[in-house]
Amino acid sequence: MQREPPPSMTSSTAAEELSDDLQSMSFGSSDRSVSDTTASALSTASSFDGRICTGKRSRSGEKIAMTDLRFVRKLGSGDIGSVYLAEVRRSSSATACGGESGVLLAAKVMDKRELAARDKLGRARAEREILEDLDHPFLPRMYGSAEDGRWSVLLTEFCPGGDLHVLRQLQPFKRFDEASVRFYASEVVVAIEYLHMLGIIYRDLKPENVLVRSDGHIALTDFDLSLKCPDHSPSPARLVSSSSSGGGRGGGITSSASCILPACIVPAVSCFRPSPRRRRRPRRGSRGPSPPEFVSEPVNARSNSFVGTHEYLAPEIVSGEGHGPAVDWWTLGVFLFELLYGFTPFRGSDNEATLANIVARALEFPKDPTISVAAKDLIGGLLAKDPERRIGWTTGATAIKRHPFFAGVSWALLRCASPPYVPPPLDAVDFMNDVSDDSGPGTPVDFY
Repeated sequence: MQREPPPSMTSSTAAEELSDDLQSMSFGSSDRSVSDTTASALSTASSFDGRICTGKRSRSGEKIAMTDLRFVRKLGSGDIGSVYLAEVRRSSSATACGGESGVLLAAKVMDKRELAARDKLGRARAEREILEDLDHPFLPRMYGSAEDGRWSVLLTEFCPGGDLHVLRQLQPFKRFDEASVRFYASEVVVAIEYLHMLGIIYRDLKPENVLVRSDGHIALTDFDLSLKCPDHSPSPARLVSSSSSGGGRGGGITSSASCILPACIVPAVSCFRPSPRRRRRPRRGSRGPSPPEFVSEPVNARSNSFVGTHEYLAPEIVSGEGHGPAVDWWTLGVFLFELLYGFTPFRGSDNEATLANIVARALEFPKDPTISVAAKDLIGGLLAKDPERRIGWTTGATAIKRHPFFAGVSWALLRCASPPYVPPPLDAVDFMNDVSDDSGPGTPVDFY
């Protein structure tokens, strides 16, 4: 079953205005429709005079003029903006990508008037603030922005490998093998761990939002649904004792003002402090303390917003009870299930049935394909309907990374691991599609 496309960003009139405005800024020429974006991106075609920006990210919110951008083709659209492949012109005012020009970037174009009318300026502002804060190998780099009276543009790196939803469709039986799932999931886990450390709950993990870079490694994208902790001033780091963690379903937390391993210290934030009632006493007869591990899990960050993709919503979001960072670990469970089986675990005949299944239906594993006991155990632990019983509830990614499913993963050397898929070289990708009127902001996202 195909997912329902995201709601259109604008009315048809605004879509036509966007197309007209961008056409005036120069595009490549072709009579092909961009509806087959992903297919054309994975096939050989004519060369393109441009290269993907891989330089250092912007730390100062670099501003470039709209006239310095050449919009090459439409890549997709979401709820608050449409994404285009853009080339930075060779101009003295173009400062994106470390001051270089003639490079390719992903440009998220947002209509400020439409956002204001839909009361979504705050979401756009929050996404920009989050992107400016990110500095991680599995999260997107922001290279700058452009703006005029009508349009606001965020410039981030372009990932030519498409997204995992599309890539899954190209696999035998439209599902990944377990080794590939382990590779992608491990990088997703450390990306979410980093976001939580910054006080950010992602809230929108799904294969469509996991992009494949030119080297085959991943980048999470789309942060307009993310929740950022309002108070992110530094606070003392927290220590987790391995001996008191009580296995995968939770864990004990202890605090300390010092650490004998300075290199392991990571910043925590004030809203990450665990509630005292969540602390568990060590079991009797347990062994002596193990070397401490630092954890940042924003257990006190809460929201009552109903946000996300229906098939990925956590039970606490559906029931309206309020939710915290454990929703990211629920979505990780759905993500693993979909990559392994080719569909989500609680999908119903319609959205209403899907939500009912999420709240009430027990998790069931299909007989085919056969997956490992460890994979089933991890998915079952992540898809616990009670968030307090969910693996990662207290110790977050620390508990998940210890799970047997990830046995053999070298967490410190993930960037050195060989990806299961590396996209074709840039000169083998057809970027010369035109942005036509029928490719307005209502087109579903299928490739960034």
